[in-house]
Order: sequence, then C-alpha cells, then structure tokens
Amino acid sequence: MVKLILPDHLIADIEPHLPSDINVVEVDSEGNLDGDASDAEIYVNGFYLKTSTHNKVLTAAPALRWQQSPSAGVNHILTPTFLQKDIILTNGAGVHAIPISEFVLAFMLHHAKNLRKLQTLQDEHTWVRGVFLEELADANLLILGTGNIGQAIASRAKAFGVTVWGSRRHPEPLPNFDKIVGVDEWRSLLPAADYVVIATPLTPETKGLIDEAALRSMRQSAYLINIARGAIVDEAALLTALREGWIAGAGLDTVATEPLPPESPLWSLPNAFITPHCSALSPRLRERIAQLFIDNLKRYQTGQPLRNVVDKQAGY
Repeated sequence: MVKLILPDHLIADIEPHLPSDINVVEVDSEGNLDGDASDAEIYVNGFYLKTSTHNKVLTAAPALRWQQSPSAGVNHILTPTFLQKDIILTNGAGVHAIPISEFVLAFMLHHAKNLRKLQTLQDEHTWVRGVFLEELADANLLILGTGNIGQAIASRAKAFGVTVWGSRRHPEPLPNFDKIVGVDEWRSLLPAADYVVIATPLTPETKGLIDEAALRSMRQSAYLINIARGAIVDEAALLTALREGWIAGAGLDTVATEPLPPESPLWSLPNAFITPHCSALSPRLRERIAQLFIDNLKRYQTGQPLRNVVDKQAGY
C-alpha cells in the first residue's frame, strides 16, 4: 500500500482515478492533515502553495520520495528546506500551455486593435470610425523561453502571420520559430521586436532579466507581455519605461508583489493591462493536472521515468 498526500481541492479530480493500492491522506491549504503521513511516499501540492504549508507537510512526511506540483514554475517550492531532502520533484509543464498561449494572443490583439480605446468610446456612447488599428501579420515576436508554453504561443502566433523568434539555453531549431538564439543573444533582437513575451522560469539567472537596458533598447512601439513570474522584470525600470514612453505598453499577468497592492502606480497607467495571475485558469485545468499525475503515478509504480522531472539545481 502506497500512501499519497492530496490537497483537499484536488481530491475530487484525482481520487476516483487512483488504483486500489493507494491510501490517501488529505491536506488543507494550511498544511493540516487528516491522518498519519509519516510513511507517505508521494505528495501532490495544491495551488498557491505557501512556504509554511510546504514546510509543515515536509515535517509530517519524512519518508516522501516524490512531489508533484500542478504549476510549471517551481521557484516557490525550491526552498533551502526542500533542497536538503532527497525528493524527486515533477512540475505541471504542459497543462497550462493552451490557456496561457491563448491569453498571450489576447494581450497582443488587445494592444494591436486598441480595444481599450474602443471600449472607452462605447462607454462614452461615441461613434468614431477614424481609429486605425494595427495588424499582427508581419509583426516580430520575441519569446523568452521556448518550453511548452513558449511553443504553444509560437504556434498560435504563426497562424496570424507573425514572425516568431525564440531564446533558449540550447538554441536548436523548433517548429513555428523562424529563429532561435541562445540565452546570451536575445538582447540583440530587442530593437526589432514588436512584441516581447516572457515565458521563462524564475531562476537566479533570470531574476531582473528585463532590466533598464533591455527596456531602453526596445522599440517605442513595442509591447511587453509577462505570463511567467513578476521578479523577472525590474518593476521600477518598467514603471519608468511606461511613464516615459520607452515602450508602447505592457500586458502583465504577474507582478513582483502579488496581490498587487492597491496603491501601486501600475494600476493607473493607461498603457498597462494588469490581470491577476489568471492566464492559466481554465475549466479543464484540474482535468489536465489529474491526467498528468495519474500517468506519472503509473510510471512511479512500474519503475519508468517520470514526466517533467525538475532539475532542482537549475530551477526548472
């Protein structure tokens, strides 16, 4: 019998698909368990995992061998306490690719078609036809990070006739990308990019990656989109860039401090589109997470390699 720790909000999605030799211990968002987890081998953590909750579970389950995260980014999991333990970590890479990539295209279309201006005209009961709207066709899109999400963005952008460039650690060609460069070369593409999308994990190397120098080298007509982690962008530099017109605007589904404080000046900038880290949310998200975990559980029980194993030193 294998013992599994499941978050209460994923019980209904996962438990019906478990084999009979799995014994479930339920955990809530504060790390309170409904049974003995001292011999639990597997832990599926919940959404919005807090460090205090994680540490509580790690203490209660010293025999853990494998942790499955529903999120693609795992910087919040790779704490010193966790890294001291010999636990395999797998992430949710792939389960968010469809909704997030669609969200990125929504940001791009919102900007290109000036939907904020058109909505304002409707709110004012004003009929103005002289608003010229940009096309996505032939625009240059630079995607920083070419994992599942980056590749899904590229495939959808190509359908609009966009020229797609990507940056990755190993710059081998990928479908739907017109050009792939290494992580030391992407800055040279900024002056020609119409859209820059951040889809890279947050690691010590990517923290503050979009800094003042990067923002100053972008076109004044360029639009920045962040669906990764807020700390990848130097927020003070971004505020200045938006206020002073270094770039045309930004679509931000993530910010440095979440929730974004009400007093943050980002809320009031007319060229910033702020969304509450919701680009991954979809009615099918839990189903996809359950499918990934059940497949990995079968692999775990039969000694096969797990999907989405995280390199804990690299951070992804």
